[in-house]
Amino acid sequence: MLGSIAIVAGTAIGGGMLALPLATAALGSVAAIILLVVIWGVSAYTALLMLEINLRSGVGDNVHAITGKTLGKFGQLIQGGSFLSLLYALTMVYLLGGSSLLVSKLDGLFGVQLDSHSAIMLFTLFFGGLIAVGIAWIDKISRVLFSAMVLLLVLVVLFLLPDVSLSSMAATAVIEGVEQGSFSGYLMAAVPVVFTSFGFHVCIASLVGYLDGDSVKLRKVLLIGSTIPLACYIFWLTVTLGTVGGDRISGFDGSLPQLINALQALAQSSIVSQSIAFFADLALITSFLGVTMSLFDFIAELTRAKSNASGRLQTWLLTFIPPLLCAIFYPDGFVKVLGFAAIPLVMMIIILPILMAMRQRKLALGGYQVMGGTPALYVAGALGVMIIASQLWVTM
Repeated sequence: MLGSIAIVAGTAIGGGMLALPLATAALGSVAAIILLVVIWGVSAYTALLMLEINLRSGVGDNVHAITGKTLGKFGQLIQGGSFLSLLYALTMVYLLGGSSLLVSKLDGLFGVQLDSHSAIMLFTLFFGGLIAVGIAWIDKISRVLFSAMVLLLVLVVLFLLPDVSLSSMAATAVIEGVEQGSFSGYLMAAVPVVFTSFGFHVCIASLVGYLDGDSVKLRKVLLIGSTIPLACYIFWLTVTLGTVGGDRISGFDGSLPQLINALQALAQSSIVSQSIAFFADLALITSFLGVTMSLFDFIAELTRAKSNASGRLQTWLLTFIPPLLCAIFYPDGFVKVLGFAAIPLVMMIIILPILMAMRQRKLALGGYQVMGGTPALYVAGALGVMIIASQLWVTM
């Protein structure tokens, strides 16, 4: 159970954490934390809903098979398209974020000036090259990096908490294109990014098989595992918005290096300053490896590529070339694209599970059922539509 809880928490915590202060700065700390709690509640409910669907479909079935059983080929097509869109969008986000941190680090440490295109290419070739090595090595690397990231997060939070100021936490600012004082505009801009930061649902089918369909254990795993990211995000927003200030962070225009530099400027020792930088690096790298490994395997299965060198090279190119081109020609989209990823994520973990649950409940299959009944399904569906509408509103 402890290992399963770690998988849930580790899947959620990653590069999305770095975007949270940038996306919620204009709301102020109190409103941002309330939004976190609400989105966590929706994510926890949909996780239990997916657990219900998995248990009724059969232990060992993956999401693709479950969707096919309940919604047919059309449902599988929507699920597969949503999954591919989500992973491509997230890969692009991490290429943008990782390359921007690489430019800043090379300039600060070695005085090397690297343009953004070269940085994106270098980041893709080095860290993307690890994906071609195989899942066994990625698993070992990810364990070490995630453990180090959690330790650094604890260190950073402990050192910055004494500098938190109530005036900074209460400060708000103007998001470009949103009228001053328009709280609904700030909220609409923040919701998609916050929702994406709780995207741990892709591992539920594997955990159902791992814990042999024990609904009691699985329910505890999902609730505890999803609460850990919530606590981490609350502490992270407290130390970022409470030290740098929401008004100043919103002026960074989604620039991750500016946020990291501002936090480092507050550090009272070189150890804390380096911890902040390494934490940001590890958050991006661990998310990048997890996302691209899933994308690589999905494309390999989709194209039925061979496992030899030429087949893996073909899969690698299909995995990285599309997001690489998007990152090169859309270099300022870190927060915006992360928000866009909420659209396919909503389809995968809210809309489709609701439809599948309705279909299964009509058949009266029995077994575990999440509390709330049909009214809860309608509420979750309405929130899903609101998240999609908020992202479409931001991009228009």
